[in-house]
Amino acid sequence: MSRPLRIGPRAATALVLVSLIGIAAFGWPLLADRQSGLAHSQDAPWLFAALLPLLVGVVVATIADNGMDAKAVAMLGVLAAVGAALRPLGAGTAGLEPMFFLMVLSGRVLGPGFGFVLGSVTMFASALLTGGVGPWMPFQMLAMGWFSLGAGLLPGPDRIRGRAELLMLSGYGFAAAFAYGTIMNLQGWVIIQGMGEGISFHPGEPVAANLVRFLAYCLATSLGWDLGRAALTVVLTLTLGGTLLRALRRATRRAAFDAPVTFDPGPGSPVELPSQGAQGTTVGESEALRR
Repeated sequence: MSRPLRIGPRAATALVLVSLIGIAAFGWPLLADRQSGLAHSQDAPWLFAALLPLLVGVVVATIADNGMDAKAVAMLGVLAAVGAALRPLGAGTAGLEPMFFLMVLSGRVLGPGFGFVLGSVTMFASALLTGGVGPWMPFQMLAMGWFSLGAGLLPGPDRIRGRAELLMLSGYGFAAAFAYGTIMNLQGWVIIQGMGEGISFHPGEPVAANLVRFLAYCLATSLGWDLGRAALTVVLTLTLGGTLLRALRRATRRAAFDAPVTFDPGPGSPVELPSQGAQGTTVGESEALRR
């Protein structure tokens, strides 16, 4: 079975645009001078204001490219609500965050465009649920969007299935969990004051020197947290991933994201049945797909 929601040219353009804005938002302090005023709390509202319409643009472009209806958006909302509910179960406990496991599998099934939107919307909803609204929130939305998008860009299930697919997804989840933590460290590191000389950010100094300090900062402050997140993602993917993948794929088939449905009026009807080469499916074929 191929991925039901493929990324089209319009969705790809929207994703590239929002990603470029995100990269600039995360990385500009590394290129700024000492007098620039490095306060992400000041640029976060502007980033959030730019991010929301771009997320809507990704959704609209994905729908336009794939010809989907409201059922796909409804599934997106349900998965975002489940992910937001999962986050408080582990937040604050050694990085054990089960929502990352759901984002990997959902991005795999829904594809990169909806995966990006799902990750961003889930992080937004969980921030409202847990009271975690702050200047870091739009950066978390971007980082989680990239996390889910990456799962949607992995080789399709028509090429890798079964145990091999779960191993691939768990390996991706492990690496991407560290990547998420590293990206979010960059957002906070440039504004934290009073740290040791070897791990502090020095505005205006060469990028290479600051990146060495940043690596030391990550090793000293967040390695254990990121390891807990990555390990839990691997364990949940290997143990529950097969069941959840089947459930998600069955849900997309029931929603018929990738095939219009025509009705078979039965024998004796004057309505002509679709020929073997016609596009679409009959009711009987649709029922077979659902099984």
